[in-house]
Amino acid sequence: MKKLIVLLLLAISATAYSQEAYSELRRKASATVSDPKTNTLVRQISQFKLDALNYMAIKMREQMPDSTAEFLDKQAIAMDNFVNYYVEKLIESTKKPNVDQVNMIKMFMDASYSNPLFNDKDTELVLSYYNRAECLTRFSLDTDWRRAAAAIYYLYHK
Repeated sequence: MKKLIVLLLLAISATAYSQEAYSELRRKASATVSDPKTNTLVRQISQFKLDALNYMAIKMREQMPDSTAEFLDKQAIAMDNFVNYYVEKLIESTKKPNVDQVNMIKMFMDASYSNPLFNDKDTELVLSYYNRAECLTRFSLDTDWRRAAAAIYYLYHK
């Protein structure tokens, strides 16, 4: 009985988190970008997250008006996980040869680019991060983050 209650409480808290994930991730990214004490690289990553979240919400309103808040939340969580996993792998790759680092970065870039969510034709906007070599997060804004994360997971665990 205790296990059932614990499982129900976990399910309820997971649902509550899911319903607020987009807003919370957006709030945190915005706060980080606005904080003048934030490290430049952390600010750059947070700026990408903020832009990706804003793009996602705008495009969903335009192209998927019947989609649920839960769908947006799941995409937001997947984007956050994808970017965080990328940063983790980027840090790990500093101990590896340059060719391995470049291959790892290309793998994440390809996962982002190859899994569009909206098939947006505005490539200048969609690839604004992707095409800038000075960006740490060179990903497409038009990404189905759940599929991109699954692609990365598959590549790392095959």
